[in-house]
Amino acid sequence: MRSAGFLSERQRRLAWVGFLLAAFQAPAAAQLIDDASWLFAVVVALLVAAVIIADDTQRRRPTTE
Repeated sequence: MRSAGFLSERQRRLAWVGFLLAAFQAPAAAQLIDDASWLFAVVVALLVAAVIIADDTQRRRPTTE
């Protein structure tokens, strides 16, 4: 039996949506905006990706009985 991650299924879906939105918004903003404020979207996408990866790692860990 696998252990559950720290994110619920709903939170996990929202994290993926947030990641995809931030990942697609960054290149679009980079082309439209002259300053480097689009880097914020890249940082947000990386942080959300780190949370998703950490949740994946915890889900793949076998439970100890």
